Amino acid sequence: MASTNALPPTGTGLVVSFGEMLIDFVPTVSGVSLAEAPGFLKAPGGAPANVAIAVARLGGKAAFVGKLGDDEFGHMLAAILKENDVRSDGINFDQGARTALAFVTLRADGEREFMFYRNPSADMLLTPEDLNLELIRSAKVFHYGSISLIVEPCRSAHLKAMEVAREAGCLLSYDPNLRLPLWPSPEEARQQILSIWEKADLIKVSDVELEFLTGSDKIDDESALSLWHPNLKLLLVTLGEHGSRYYTKNFHGSVDAFHVNTVDTTGAGDSFVGALLCKIVDDQSILEDEARLREVLKFANACGAITTTKKGAIPALPTEADALNLIKEA
Repeated sequence: MASTNALPPTGTGLVVSFGEMLIDFVPTVSGVSLAEAPGFLKAPGGAPANVAIAVARLGGKAAFVGKLGDDEFGHMLAAILKENDVRSDGINFDQGARTALAFVTLRADGEREFMFYRNPSADMLLTPEDLNLELIRSAKVFHYGSISLIVEPCRSAHLKAMEVAREAGCLLSYDPNLRLPLWPSPEEARQQILSIWEKADLIKVSDVELEFLTGSDKIDDESALSLWHPNLKLLLVTLGEHGSRYYTKNFHGSVDAFHVNTVDTTGAGDSFVGALLCKIVDDQSILEDEARLREVLKFANACGAITTTKKGAIPALPTEADALNLIKEA
């Protein structure tokens, strides 16, 4: 077994993350419904923003592209990106719409309940004209989700950004990050998420998303490979406490999880993605070298695990030293 010394260095190439950043309001006590919660703490969130901060926390270079409300919350989120060394020259502020809010609760059965305030929120109003195309063209990796596909004009901005990134030779990284309450229907969600499937070089789905997209309750190789497309370089399925599975043209396998005391799973998948991207941004040949890819995925699993040990996504994102310590102790 290769030692952790085989872990590739964090790259200096730019990872641009596109999409939504919002504020999650999380109850001060867990195991209650939103109605029963006595109070709420505000936690910055939004998967693409979490990924950008995850990359920067690990010593990589990251930028966020999206739209925030020209309000106190929007400026607070922009400040959080800057504090975390994420480039903010891709951020726009909307004068007329508010920054998105989500009330999130962990019910007694461990499931998350979401209630979103977006009617419309600023992130939905990003237009193709708003995009900082120079920033996108300077990226080595362009990462995105599917929430930005739900409504216009943001959908057109998303498609334009992807096209510009592709023409500039970026690696396209896609984590659908399914949030069913935001879509008009499950059918529409499935159709739109899959509408850009074949454009991505790298796709990460959770076990729940795999079931949703395939319509199968089996989480096996056959089910995962039904999502394969000919231009894909890497397909990842994250399995929570059961680690992750990887599929490429030439090989596939699984990497075990690290066992930790889980408090809150928010942001674990984003941490995993950020860790992977910062390690492959300068050297995509890792995607074709199983031994090196496994080292990177072990590191990504460690980053994801650490993120579950604290409440909230951003405060819980690890440094490289944190992840290496967990790997060493395991």
